Amino acid sequence: MKKNILKEALQNGKTVFGPFLKFTDPAVVEIMGHAGFDFVIIDQEHGPISTQNTQNMIRAAEAAGITPIVRVDKNEETSILRVLDIGAHGVEIPQINCKGDAIQAVNSVKYSPQGFRGVCRYVRAANYSSMDKFQYFESANKETMIITHIEGIKGIDNLDEILSVKGIDVIFIGPYDLSQSLGIPGKVNDPLVELKMKEVITKCRKNNIAVGTFADDTETAKFWVSLGVQYMSFSVDVGILCNACSGIFDELKNK
Repeated sequence: MKKNILKEALQNGKTVFGPFLKFTDPAVVEIMGHAGFDFVIIDQEHGPISTQNTQNMIRAAEAAGITPIVRVDKNEETSILRVLDIGAHGVEIPQINCKGDAIQAVNSVKYSPQGFRGVCRYVRAANYSSMDKFQYFESANKETMIITHIEGIKGIDNLDEILSVKGIDVIFIGPYDLSQSLGIPGKVNDPLVELKMKEVITKCRKNNIAVGTFADDTETAKFWVSLGVQYMSFSVDVGILCNACSGIFDELKNK
């Protein structure tokens, strides 16, 4: 497996930026790479992206020099295994609510002795078996990123136990799901949502774990970065296109 430059950047204290993707065309991945983003999150949880789409999008990411992360649809061994075997450099795993969820996530990503990932070296991630098998298992454990989503009050309440699980690279706060769990769906800038997110950031920084979150405007993204968020997911490809088109049309219409 290739060296994970995104993981290295986070370990060196750098801030990285990348959008979620719902379009299935690999060209979108290339565009995001050429635009200068550090990573893309290929979203299998919300949207139509299949495993085959994902594999081609990973290829496009590697060609464009941008790190491919895949958000799987659930914290389940086969879902995670499938995207790692096709070459994902990291996985975002939803709904981590307790220590047991975190342990399951790590076990699904890591080979023994760190976990119990299913073993097959005849996959794209191992260069279709042309890579030395022992080197592959070692590098996969070292380079693959684990990003766990804290998306509700239960996860925040159990954060200390979740942080005790070794192997997690990023704790990702889902602001929209968090707002829903607080009874104010969509109000991601509400003081209560911000308070809970700040609690997570403080605890993670004390434990030397990088924090990630999502923002769909640049001012909100800058705000969270100023508070210590390193893994900053900015918007979604479909939203970026929609906003750009709307802005262009408004300018044309008003002239």
